[in-house]
Amino acid sequence: MSDELLINVTPQETRVARVENGMLQEVVIERASKRGLVGNIYKGKVCRVLPGMQAAFLEIGLQRTAFLHLSDIVISEEKKNSSKEVTIGDVLRDGQELLVQVVKDPMGTKGARLTTHITIPARYLVFMPNSNHIGVSQKIDDDKERERLKSIIKELLPEFDGGGYIVRTVAEGISEQAVHADMIFLQKLWASIRETSTQGNNKTSKVPIMVYEDLPLAMRVMRDLADSSVDAISIDSRETFTKVMKFATKFIPELAPNIGYYPGERPIFDLYGVEDEIQRSLQSKIPLKSGGYLIIDQTEAMTTVDINTGAYVGNRNLEETIFKTNLEATQAIVRQLRLRNLGGIIIIDFIDMKESEHKRQVLRAFEKALERDHAKTCITEVSSLGLIEMTRKRTRESLEHILCEECPVCNGKGTVKTVETVAFEIFREIIREARQFDTEKLLVLASQQVGEYLLDEESSSIAELEEFLQRSIQLKIDNEYSQEQYDVVPM
Repeated sequence: MSDELLINVTPQETRVARVENGMLQEVVIERASKRGLVGNIYKGKVCRVLPGMQAAFLEIGLQRTAFLHLSDIVISEEKKNSSKEVTIGDVLRDGQELLVQVVKDPMGTKGARLTTHITIPARYLVFMPNSNHIGVSQKIDDDKERERLKSIIKELLPEFDGGGYIVRTVAEGISEQAVHADMIFLQKLWASIRETSTQGNNKTSKVPIMVYEDLPLAMRVMRDLADSSVDAISIDSRETFTKVMKFATKFIPELAPNIGYYPGERPIFDLYGVEDEIQRSLQSKIPLKSGGYLIIDQTEAMTTVDINTGAYVGNRNLEETIFKTNLEATQAIVRQLRLRNLGGIIIIDFIDMKESEHKRQVLRAFEKALERDHAKTCITEVSSLGLIEMTRKRTRESLEHILCEECPVCNGKGTVKTVETVAFEIFREIIREARQFDTEKLLVLASQQVGEYLLDEESSSIAELEEFLQRSIQLKIDNEYSQEQYDVVPM
């Protein structure tokens, strides 16, 4: 299986595409004006404690205050062991300053989500300064390898000043020297963060302040996404290529030979068809190779996915047709979840299957496809209605929310009133205005479509209305008006 990373860099934004077997699977976009905040560490100030929600709002220097729940706060062992239940008022007070990390970017009207469980990632390890836990990624399933990695960290721990570690998936098979180098790097970085946050206590320094900013996207990709499965990494900016090569040579030398500079005149995303795939990912209807299709509807509350057989009629019987369509849909759905970066609650409406064995196979195929997804997911069994409910961890905005905005015509509804509906609303408004104001004439301002409908289809209705109200009705078309907009002005 070929696995490539394409990095497209412009002064305004950096885009990273993951292409597996020639097919786009993931896109990450970071704009210079809106860099992601996940992983950043701030010295913040509590501006409001909410006992009813067991949470608090903190000022960390962003446009909106950030949210910190009690479950995301490090609580001392003394308070944990107390017979009294710990509340938000026991650990936070208004005006208090504390070190927090962003775990979820601001989304829509919501501010950033915070935690005091600080985690600092390196290539092979994640350092947890407020914990003593030593863990290994669940994706390393070899028990002997897990124990080997744990024992290496335990042997090296006395050399450092506390803290816990989680071994990342890419650490499988690495040497003790590589683990040691990561631990040294993380301890030095944490010391630097503490020093910067301590400076925030000086009267000359203002709180809130940012004490640590995560790496730019191109570097984060090398740290978090690039692993032994990646065959090639192509970068179309010489400056970024030079920076990435220096970073890789120092921290991940085994991947350095796979990094290349793309100097071609044709844009790198066009070369691999990525631009077309991004455009298709913004559409609600996704065709399947068999002739079936998916309908994906993303709302603020949840995302729904509906599967239809479409033009696929199968070769044997209806149940077999439905089963094959559902089976094909599992791969397409997982790809779309990754590509669109859909998160939160997701409801998948598979076509109803009668045979329980078919349901089991579809669910297992779906679970297997999800194994390649880096985001944490949780799925249920197929319900009696043929639905699968799942959640997918969301730490950044979806592709649609990054690239699109709410439609100014329909205000995000996805539909507008018909010309006929608007025309009848205008008639009711004319009667309302005529009864309220004693004028000889009424001026109707409307869009091109509505105006033409009134003059053509409803011209007799306007004449009847004029006779009934004993008023003159004048119509004026305004091309600036949307289909739903109109005004009735007494004159």
